[in-house]
Amino acid sequence: MDKMAKNRYIQIIEHLFQSSFEDTLNEIEFSRSDIEQAAKQLDIDLPKNLGDVLYSFRYRINLPESITKTAPDGFEWIIRPAGRSQYKFVLSNFTQIQPNPQLIETKIPDATPGIILTYTSDDEQGLLAKVRYNRLIDIFTGLTCYSLQNHFRTTVPNIGQVETDELYVGLDKRGVHYIIPVQAKGGTDKIGVVQIEQDFAVCAEKYPRLICRPIAVQFMRDDLIALFEFEIGDNGVGIAGEKHYRLVLPNELSNDELERYKMRDD
Repeated sequence: MDKMAKNRYIQIIEHLFQSSFEDTLNEIEFSRSDIEQAAKQLDIDLPKNLGDVLYSFRYRINLPESITKTAPDGFEWIIRPAGRSQYKFVLSNFTQIQPNPQLIETKIPDATPGIILTYTSDDEQGLLAKVRYNRLIDIFTGLTCYSLQNHFRTTVPNIGQVETDELYVGLDKRGVHYIIPVQAKGGTDKIGVVQIEQDFAVCAEKYPRLICRPIAVQFMRDDLIALFEFEIGDNGVGIAGEKHYRLVLPNELSNDELERYKMRDD
């Protein structure tokens, strides 16, 4: 996003929020058409991609300080879908998923085909390819998993259209079937809790007979990949597990490291 577009996005999002904000509110609803009205009232050019305004603040950049400073201690404002072309600002006490920098890493011999490495980048599709070829979903979950579909798009009641980066089905040793939606973030993009909430909703709506185990994956640095698993508890979505895997050449994994792996707790 160039500087001019960013400033324009900030003006629009501030207008949408401030036009309805009151101290007593914990939700502020707005629609896609409100973005157009905001641009007209502010006398600024309408962004060509209206969806990018919301996508930017949901996954790429923080909401402006004029909005964040209104949140009570321990809470942050996030943007959730609220139906077709409908959205809302919502106060939440769990908004973004960040890799734990203190978590120990596990080396995995890189099984990505050379021709794939030649053409992949550090974006979401490159990350998904490395996860797929190295069977990181299988390793992380302990299941035998199969990629079912990329860019799975569907509509969920009371949410609207949603998209999951990749959808896996899994099988355990008892023969139980699982549905595993995977969200991937490369570069500086952020994993948002809203995406995980949507994945739970997709599983409940489209695959109610399968066990849902949402996963998020994120590039950290130098082929170090963080994987998260989530559960829904009394307080909403929470992190059930996190592992960091580094893809390496076979000669970069020593016998001493393999012996240490044997001593680890699950």
